[in-house]
Amino acid sequence: MVHRAKRSDWGLRIADCGLKRARAGNPQSGTVLIVTIWVVLVLAGLALVFARSIRVTAAVSANHIASLQAESIAAGALEYVVAKLAEQIETQTSVTQTTDLYEAMQVGEGYFWILHSNLESDQELTYGLTDEAGKINLNTASEEMLLNLPGMTAELAASIIDWRDTDSDVTAGGAEDEYYLLQAQPYHCKNGPFETVAEILLVKGASEDLLYGEDTNLNGILDPQENDGDESEPPDNANGQLDRGFYDYVTVYSTEANVDSSGSTRINVGDASARSDLQTLLQETFKEERALEIMGNLSTTATYNSILNFYYSSRLTFEEFSKVADRLTTSSETTLPGLVNVNTAPKEVLMCLPGLEEKDVDDLLAYRGAYALGEEPNSIAWVTEVLDQTKATGIGQYITVHSNQYSADVVALSGNGRAYQRYKAVLDTQQTPPRVTYWRALTHFGWPLDTEIVATLRTGKPLTDTVLSRSTY
Repeated sequence: MVHRAKRSDWGLRIADCGLKRARAGNPQSGTVLIVTIWVVLVLAGLALVFARSIRVTAAVSANHIASLQAESIAAGALEYVVAKLAEQIETQTSVTQTTDLYEAMQVGEGYFWILHSNLESDQELTYGLTDEAGKINLNTASEEMLLNLPGMTAELAASIIDWRDTDSDVTAGGAEDEYYLLQAQPYHCKNGPFETVAEILLVKGASEDLLYGEDTNLNGILDPQENDGDESEPPDNANGQLDRGFYDYVTVYSTEANVDSSGSTRINVGDASARSDLQTLLQETFKEERALEIMGNLSTTATYNSILNFYYSSRLTFEEFSKVADRLTTSSETTLPGLVNVNTAPKEVLMCLPGLEEKDVDDLLAYRGAYALGEEPNSIAWVTEVLDQTKATGIGQYITVHSNQYSADVVALSGNGRAYQRYKAVLDTQQTPPRVTYWRALTHFGWPLDTEIVATLRTGKPLTDTVLSRSTY
């Protein structure tokens, strides 16, 4: 019995020893398992990171392709505008009234629009080219004319004069080098003409608020964010109306050659040496007896600051003057910059012409509005039918009925709605084909059209007439 007990005891000891050995081997097995799990987790994480990187790269590539597509559409839109403008000039059709040629034009899978500021309503988008001669030219307007611009201040008007003139004399309220060299980032007063409208932001007293007003995306309508007070940018007065700056009423591009519609040099009625040419013109246009009568009405020492002064002095009838007005000038210069096209200028621009009151401008607008589309007066003689002699001659030297420069606000959108580009182009029609004189990116001003257009294209759906017809907010 004793031996059997000893044997059992030995067996128990052996089993216990084996158990301890087995227990001693578990930590190694657990470590391997934990390491394996971590390796799997790391590999899974790397796979996810790699997959995300591929996805981001694919998205970036798609966006880049969309951006290139939008850029190409914008370039194509510019060529389209050049071709259409040349066609309209050749056929003598209205350039600024053909809005259907410039709204949601499809190019491949993408679209482009030529946006035009609607100066008659802040609720509806309009499309087409903008007549630069229907604006006040910052390089030629007098201080009085500048002061009549919406939102213009006396300080800024004076500073504009100082910025563009060639002297260092300070206009009252204006600024020369002494002011600009004391700025945090000093620079000189230009003492030269403005090259762009945006250059005015360098001038003392100028600001984006004065230039652009509440229309921060320059689409000409009152967007929701432009009518919510201080809830979102930009700050506004939430009065339900778009308070514009003077951006839409100014230009630096308007100019015309001092030639008639056929390209011939005009006759300077203020030049005594040109009297024989004037008499020849009158004899060719009217009977010789009438030509001699007109010449007899003219003083040999008279000077004229506009052809309307000549009109009243010559005692031509309105019909007679209309026949010869395009052939006459009072300037010996080869180009005439900054003349305002009285046929196309909006009310705000006409109000800047010296000596005119609101009733005068309303009468001018009513008179020209009676003309049928495409039948605009071909000389400035018509203003004498509306204004008295003093007011007509007072604006005579500032007006024209010709336009040679047009601007296009090009909005191009890729077919998938991922990217858009926006540019402003200025085209000069005094050359054939029209020449692009200015091309500036406006994309940073933001998307100017209905956001549903972008949302629709991003879903892969085509734009319907319903979406495209949404032009109000």
